[in-house]
Amino acid sequence: MATLSAVYAALLYLSASVLVAGVALKLRGYLRTPAPLKIPTTPAPTTRRGVALRMAREVVFFESLFRSSKWTWLFGWTFHAALLVVLLRHVRYFQQPVWEPIVLVQSVGAYAGIAMVLGLAGLWARRWLVDRVRYISTPSDHLHLLLLVAIGASGLVMRFVNHTDIVAVKAFTLGLLRLDLQPLPLDPPLLVHLALVALLMAIFPISKLMHGPALFFSPTRNQADTSREQRHVAPWAARLERRS
Repeated sequence: MATLSAVYAALLYLSASVLVAGVALKLRGYLRTPAPLKIPTTPAPTTRRGVALRMAREVVFFESLFRSSKWTWLFGWTFHAALLVVLLRHVRYFQQPVWEPIVLVQSVGAYAGIAMVLGLAGLWARRWLVDRVRYISTPSDHLHLLLLVAIGASGLVMRFVNHTDIVAVKAFTLGLLRLDLQPLPLDPPLLVHLALVALLMAIFPISKLMHGPALFFSPTRNQADTSREQRHVAPWAARLERRS
């Protein structure tokens, strides 16, 4: 048990490091990528406040997806909303004592896991049943969905079928935070679940799953439609103009 616990601790440390470093490098690249043109998707706001409101609607309600496809919006929004609840529910494993808002989430967390898997199933079915989506789908698209479904399904197995010692799991996770290795329960669903989560963290920075943080750097969304009011000059072009 001690050897397995050490292996999983090393795996989670490594995957978390890859996740943080990879996302940071990606965001650095987004920040340094020039935006030489004014290309907000119209109708677009003309003020910074309007841009902030538009981004908020996009992040919270998936506004553009709702306008594009109601079925895709339904499955996509269900998955992301349920995922948020599931992640909040898992925060309890890293806190002692647990915050009151996290305690309140626990009662709906298991049902959110079911909704998350159902939303993923709908998104995956779309890649097979809609001709134009099936045509542009790549093997990585299916593998990402398979990985997410497997993570959600293994979590539901631990919740409803093969109950795991969550006290021991919490001791293990708190030990990771404190650099104090604790025994990890040897339940197969838990071991599969943690291995899949580690894999997800490792591939996240190089996958299409980066679309979440990348949204905030999209010029079609974060630009105000002021092309008639003022000249748009990218920061790198402005520096060249000052030098010349």
